[in-house]
Amino acid sequence: MSDSIKHECGIAMVRLLKPMEHYRQTYGTEFWGLNKLYLMMEKQHNRGQEGAGIAAVKLRAEPGEEYIFRERAMGTGAIQEIFDAVRRDLAADPKHKPFLGELYMGHLRYSTTGRSGISYTHPFLRRNNWRSRNLALAGNFNLTNVDEVFAHIVARGQHPRHNADTFIMLEQLGYLLDCEVDRQYQLFKGRGLEGAALNEAIETNIDIGRILREASEMWDGGYVICGLTGSGDLFALRDPNGIRPAFYYVSDDVVAVASERPVLQTTFDIETEQVVELQPGQALIVTKSGERRLTQIRPTSTETIRPCSFERIYFSRGSDRDIYRERKELGRLLVPEVLDRVDHDFAHTVFSFIPNTAEVAYMGMMEGLHDSFDRQKCHALLASRDTLTEAEIRDIMAMRVRTEKLALKDIKLRTFIAEDSSRDDLAAHVYDTTYGTVRPGVDAVVAIDDSIVRGTTLRRSIVHILSRQRPRKIVIVSSSPQIRYPDCYGIDMSSMGEFIAFHAAVELLRERGMAARIDEVYAACKAQEHLPKEAIVNHVRRIYEPFSDREIADRIARLITPPDCPSPVEVVYQTIENLHKACPNHTGDWYFSGDYPTPGGNKLVNRAFIDWYEGRGRADRKDE
Repeated sequence: MSDSIKHECGIAMVRLLKPMEHYRQTYGTEFWGLNKLYLMMEKQHNRGQEGAGIAAVKLRAEPGEEYIFRERAMGTGAIQEIFDAVRRDLAADPKHKPFLGELYMGHLRYSTTGRSGISYTHPFLRRNNWRSRNLALAGNFNLTNVDEVFAHIVARGQHPRHNADTFIMLEQLGYLLDCEVDRQYQLFKGRGLEGAALNEAIETNIDIGRILREASEMWDGGYVICGLTGSGDLFALRDPNGIRPAFYYVSDDVVAVASERPVLQTTFDIETEQVVELQPGQALIVTKSGERRLTQIRPTSTETIRPCSFERIYFSRGSDRDIYRERKELGRLLVPEVLDRVDHDFAHTVFSFIPNTAEVAYMGMMEGLHDSFDRQKCHALLASRDTLTEAEIRDIMAMRVRTEKLALKDIKLRTFIAEDSSRDDLAAHVYDTTYGTVRPGVDAVVAIDDSIVRGTTLRRSIVHILSRQRPRKIVIVSSSPQIRYPDCYGIDMSSMGEFIAFHAAVELLRERGMAARIDEVYAACKAQEHLPKEAIVNHVRRIYEPFSDREIADRIARLITPPDCPSPVEVVYQTIENLHKACPNHTGDWYFSGDYPTPGGNKLVNRAFIDWYEGRGRADRKDE
């Protein structure tokens, strides 16, 4: 993706199932679990570079010793900083060995709410002098109805210190954990247990599933919620629509959870089939005793399961077997439209990609182009088979699809140049081109990107630099459909003003005398503001309804064309139909269709339009 979009967060969990001596004897180190956590976090560094944190629980700590630990840091070097601090703590207290436990949880954070700082960095920790009432919480999530949850817990007497969803969920789950401990206390106290025996019975019988069921009943959003209790319970819960991903691996030695499958494969040197996907609405629970349970917490159905397709297009690691195949297929499916745009003229077209995330889609597109070109050569041979000479046949067979690396990521834009004009000039040179690979005025250039969000980098840099070779035409290809609607489930795309497709549609409405529709959509959105989320309709769809996909794509092409560009520019987008062909098991397409999987999505897309109309948000409507 040429435009920078912050990823979702990443989670990592490790539960050691055997005594520490086993890992010392089998693997040569008692730090085996801690090392695995470190590797899992590094392998998911792409998912969050704003901050990171870890939590650990020791099951065998003596009274008077610490048993739950947490370390957090900010910035792109947060993982290294955290584990350096852990090593210092271990060296400073070799007797008690802080952070050397049986339960570990790690988190990589990207803020999608605009709230930053160490106090917003996971894991969150709720402390108590009863081990069973301590709770560490982390996750990859965003709730669309945090205001409802906030009001609910305030109504029962709680007083949250913040209204961010992580704080609210920690308070909600912590309260229910307290209630569960109280329930177990009354149960076993009534059976005559006291002292250590009573405490052991409570810790052994805490029903995590019961807590998760009650808490999640009112959650609306996409989430993977992970938690550790001070007494040794571990859980990971996935939302009932399956929006956010989670995978786990179980062996005799360990239970591990991560946001992506290849992370577990690499960390534990295992095959694809040994990694299991946590199903929508399902929780993986590991008790204090090490018993593993898969529990269906939230009901779901095939009609409501909508895993995020953007995970497949862009966010997840391309080293996943299935994601790699799907991204190639996304590129291959674009071939017919791309060839139409260059008149099937292989001899006068150069194909390339925009580094670096579009490379796999480019490979798929190239395979499709080679297949098409081979058919074209076959037809040429058959059409003149009675008159062709051996030399002519060799010439036809020698023809190849022309591929070059035309766009190169050359420098990183530094922010110390404050003047807008200077920044724009510098931005134009973030990418460079390989000169001498395109015949001016003769060759067309086709460059594939995995998605086009804002179009800023295309306009300021990529199209500008490609046009220096003066091709007869520049065709920018997106392996994803047009991004028209904001996300509200944990990805940093929440403002209508971010989307070039939205600006294109608004321009077309105004140009064709239909600007009143913008005011009508605003009025319809405002009229729903105080309705319950279940009654809200996505009125923003009406902005796009008058226009075909091609009309909007053509207007986007105009928007990304620099004023001094000597070559005509066209834009080709993936269709939603082909997206589903390539990624059949990930039907969450709300970015492109506006079809949100939860009621809160409709509420937030209308809110985003209102903010844009009233001049709030990241892009002021007066400056579009």
